[in-house]
Amino acid sequence: MSQRRQILNVFTFSSRQLTRHCAYPVLLVAVVATAVVALRDHLDLGQVGALFLAGTIVYLAVLERVIPYERSWHPSRREWGWYGLYLVLTIATSSVAQLLVTSLVGVLAVRVPVIPLWAEIPTALLLGSLASYVVHRLAHTRPLLWRLHGVHHVPQKVNVANNGVNHVFDVLFEQGIVQLSLALVGFSQESVFVVGLFVVAQGYFVHTNADIRLGPLNYVFASPEQHRLHHSTDLSEAGHYGSDLSVWDLMFGSFTWRPGRTPVAIGLTDPASFPRTDAVLATFFHPWRRRPAAPSPEAGGPAA
Repeated sequence: MSQRRQILNVFTFSSRQLTRHCAYPVLLVAVVATAVVALRDHLDLGQVGALFLAGTIVYLAVLERVIPYERSWHPSRREWGWYGLYLVLTIATSSVAQLLVTSLVGVLAVRVPVIPLWAEIPTALLLGSLASYVVHRLAHTRPLLWRLHGVHHVPQKVNVANNGVNHVFDVLFEQGIVQLSLALVGFSQESVFVVGLFVVAQGYFVHTNADIRLGPLNYVFASPEQHRLHHSTDLSEAGHYGSDLSVWDLMFGSFTWRPGRTPVAIGLTDPASFPRTDAVLATFFHPWRRRPAAPSPEAGGPAA
């Protein structure tokens, strides 16, 4: 091998290592910067949120190509089409959930914050994260909820594109409960907006098919390393119901990650129990299709 080739290989390796270490800090900086600018300049929070979502997806999709974890998990053009349809449905349903919650608890909106914003934001994050953890875990242990949530576990790969593969009623239920918990406590619109940016970034980040390793930060934040295990067909390593913070998994015994641990395989323990992802109508009506149900271990979800 020529000296020039050796230098190029070293440079490429160093660039990849740098990208692996900087990818997540860059995402966190983007969350903070977006929140500061939006609140300081009194921008339209809905528009900012939509633009931030688009930017996050593009950023993570690029990382999947630059530092892929598993090249065979890259979505094909056909899959991008189906995933895009599910993403649109997911975003639309999230908006409906937010509208319903706003309509129900609008009279409880806080006019004057009880605590300063700097204290309100982490409090809202902890409460919202706990509510999300509980709902997600219930979705894996209650047969009716699993019929909805299991749709998300059908793909046999984990990437940023199929993060939006969800049943619309699963989104409506989960987002409604989480947003309702925050609204009933009376958190300000500003704190909910900031927490929402972080949750959106984390939701897509943990699904990223990129070789990003957080090291000790795995014990604080959820990561792709953990979420791949959540999608594992091996129920002994599945767990990790938190998609933003990992503290609840540690507290409630569902934390299975250790350095170097990778999933055996991705998908459902019984693939035939759910329609294929591209069967959109069958997927929508799946929860109401009559069939025998038998219990199965918690992490993989009840039998569909």
